[in-house]
Amino acid sequence: MAVALSCKGAAQNRRETMFARTERLLLRPSWPEDAQELHEAIADEGIVRNLTRAPWPYTADDALHFTAQAHDDRHPAFLLMLRTKGAPRLIGGCGIGDLDGEAELGYWIARPYWGLGFATEASRAVIQIAKTIGHNKLIASHFTDNPASGNVLRKLGFQKTGKITQRHSKVRGEAAACAMYERALDGASSEPRAMLRPPAFGMREQMERLQAA
Repeated sequence: MAVALSCKGAAQNRRETMFARTERLLLRPSWPEDAQELHEAIADEGIVRNLTRAPWPYTADDALHFTAQAHDDRHPAFLLMLRTKGAPRLIGGCGIGDLDGEAELGYWIARPYWGLGFATEASRAVIQIAKTIGHNKLIASHFTDNPASGNVLRKLGFQKTGKITQRHSKVRGEAAACAMYERALDGASSEPRAMLRPPAFGMREQMERLQAA
């Protein structure tokens, strides 16, 4: 897995931006031109019912708002682009959110790609990114009627805290029980294995090079 940090961040704030390449995926920040493809991938009741932050119905305007928002250095969000011989295909999202001051791992996968290991693959890359930017611990959760997500978290080394909390889902229309997990990030403050040099070319060209590699 290759992880890189570029100084060619979003034009509006020139922040540093993380991205990563895994065996099958390119994880990169969103751009406004991703909005249509994002909407087509995530506007699925079966996906959003297991998310605590997503609106419902998930409209084209919601997708545009998400892709246009400023990138957060401490809590990055990534689109998962399946690397193909042709154009990359958007198949999900993964990132680090802020839950009451703690860094929370979150992910979703478009329905056609369920059960293929993409959530685990992408999350491993995001865990490495979390270490790189200095997080000491990640938390995560899943609705108790979605045990498949718990299987993913355990594969990633997360441990149950024993706590069940109520979290709201727009699709469900109410709060529902969530099992809480956590994982310490050993060596989070040490020098990361990631490439830290900014590329000599622009961010989008860097993405194209990673996609083609």
